[in-house]
This record gives sequence, structure tokens and C-alpha cells, in this order.
Amino acid sequence: MSTNISELKNITGFIGACLVDSETGLMLASETSGVPFDLEAAGAANTEVVRAKNAAMKALGLDDRIEDILITLGTQYHLIRPLTANASVFVYVALDRKTANLGMARLSVKNAEGTLKV
Repeated sequence: MSTNISELKNITGFIGACLVDSETGLMLASETSGVPFDLEAAGAANTEVVRAKNAAMKALGLDDRIEDILITLGTQYHLIRPLTANASVFVYVALDRKTANLGMARLSVKNAEGTLKV
């Protein structure tokens, strides 16, 4: 098992990140920038986001998977990416919207996902 998400700290605008089990809402790993941010609450709350999107896809009869979910706030981006190898686990990253490059952030999260084994 490899849950090291420390490379996510290199994303410009990084606030915090965690690896979450969407069946329980529990964090498996976390990283912060030092900015106060409750990653445990964010991980648990975003478990509901992932569950709701999966339920919506099922209701629509979509035979597909979530690549990522982007939530745009006034001052932040929140990026959720279920693992390809284990869709019940997702990476959650919070970024400062003023400084983050969303395209680069998505690529960085995708690359980090490739190093995880859960």
C-alpha cells in the first residue's frame, strides 16, 4: 500500500489535500500548507459529493466513471479525483484560486494518482 500524497504540496496555490475512503469518509493520508483548513471535515463532506454523483450517473443509466469533479468557489478550487485502480478511494485537493493554474493542477493530481496503491 502506498498513500504518499506529499508531491501534491508542489501544486501552485496548494492549501491542502487528502486521500479519502468514500465508503467510510475516513482520511487515509493528508498534507497541508499550514493554512488552517479542516481536511477531515472536507474529506467526509466530499464523500457525499462523490456518492451523489455516482447515484446520479446510475439514475441516468450512464455506464461511465468519474474522472474528476471540480468545485469552483469564490476564492478556492476544490478538485476531487477517484482513483482509477480503486474508485472507492479519492484524492481531494483544495487550491487558492488566485494563484492556482487549474489545468496544471489537474495534471499534477492525475500524476500523483498514478503513484498511489490502495
